[in-house]
Amino acid sequence: MQKSKLTLYIFIALIVGVITGYIYNARVINAINVNINTADATVKAINTKMVLLKDSTTANYIALKAQKVQQIKISKDNNSIREDKLEGFTILSDIFLRLIKMIVAPLVFTTLVVGVAKVGDIKAVGRIGGKTLLWFLSATLVSLLLGMLLVNIFEPGTAMHLPLPDSHLTTDIKKTALSLKDFISHIFPRSIFEAMTNNEILQIVVFSIFFGVGTAAIGEKGLIVIKAMDSIAHVILKITGYVMNVAPLAVFGAITAVIAKQGLGVLSTYGIFIGEFYFSLVMLWLIIILAGFVVLRGRIFKLINNIKDAMLIAFSTSTSEAAYPKVLIELERFGCSNKIVSFVLPLGYSFNLDGSMMYMTFASLFLAQSYDIHLSFGHQLSMLLVLMLTSKGVAGVPRASLVVIAGTLSMFNIPEAGLFLLIGIDPLLDMGRSATNVLGNTVATAVVSKWEGELQ
Repeated sequence: MQKSKLTLYIFIALIVGVITGYIYNARVINAINVNINTADATVKAINTKMVLLKDSTTANYIALKAQKVQQIKISKDNNSIREDKLEGFTILSDIFLRLIKMIVAPLVFTTLVVGVAKVGDIKAVGRIGGKTLLWFLSATLVSLLLGMLLVNIFEPGTAMHLPLPDSHLTTDIKKTALSLKDFISHIFPRSIFEAMTNNEILQIVVFSIFFGVGTAAIGEKGLIVIKAMDSIAHVILKITGYVMNVAPLAVFGAITAVIAKQGLGVLSTYGIFIGEFYFSLVMLWLIIILAGFVVLRGRIFKLINNIKDAMLIAFSTSTSEAAYPKVLIELERFGCSNKIVSFVLPLGYSFNLDGSMMYMTFASLFLAQSYDIHLSFGHQLSMLLVLMLTSKGVAGVPRASLVVIAGTLSMFNIPEAGLFLLIGIDPLLDMGRSATNVLGNTVATAVVSKWEGELQ
């Protein structure tokens, strides 16, 4: 009863948030947005004029440069004003996300230590890990291929016909390089406390596996540690229940802020691209559910019903991390073994972000189409493999998908400035990605539990 009430409250918060955001946008934010758009358009026009002037020492060029600085300042000032006006709404979701992040690291550590210690045998840990990675790699490949296939069918970028921008026009998004050193640093922690402070899930997983195996290896002395960790995990899950009570307020704040900032107009401007991307996500959902049905049979539908709250929370707050504690609880209620859930689910948050994977190929090829850059099938497959490698271990980075895309574009001579097309609508797309990530990780955990004979 309580669970269905939470779903209802979250759904009501979504609707009220959209309505409130629309009204607030029309009455308060719209005038600020007009100032920002006008200043940005002026900067673009000045850039075009400056390119045509060969001599940068002329009075005309210097005057244009001064105008550009002035317009950039106007845009930044209005951006700051807009953020201040939205602060009352964003603070609601910020409090909720901070509370969730407070829970996630200790929850992953305690549950995983207990899970690994209960498995005990290092061979069993390796076997479960092998099955888990097999599913994750298959799901990642399917997600990337589906994104590549559908973006080639829909061709959402062909109508854009954008001219190639000047090389000096760049975004403020930091690129991620395909570096083995960076990849390794995301896996192995220098300090467990640093990993927990930064919520580096993958690093926490690595330490927890070592700690769990070590605890099991010392025999009876380790039983005290297991009992203590188990008790702490149950305390944290109790806290999770309290935190979930404020989820509807967080959903309201997050949705209101997005709609108030972007306005419903963004849906009509980018409606085709957004619609085609969400259709692609639905296709991915069907594939994930079908794959789950092959292993779990009819129980897959009960599982989907159980996690609808978690998916709504992830959708509304644009982060799958917000749903982690709720998913963990629901998987155990579904009948999955605690040791499997605590092992597979944290790994999924670094290696199995299905929605984000599909978005990366979809968005990268959309930008190539927008600039009329033809990429052969071979080049597209190369991009797919690059994305598959560069995406691992950056899940904790803000706007992780955009960071990975920014690093990949330059490898295929696609202008990085094209990311300006995505930055405005990324929060709307991130909602669907986050909900899909939750679905993918939940099904993966249930499937591995079934494979191991640990599903009741």
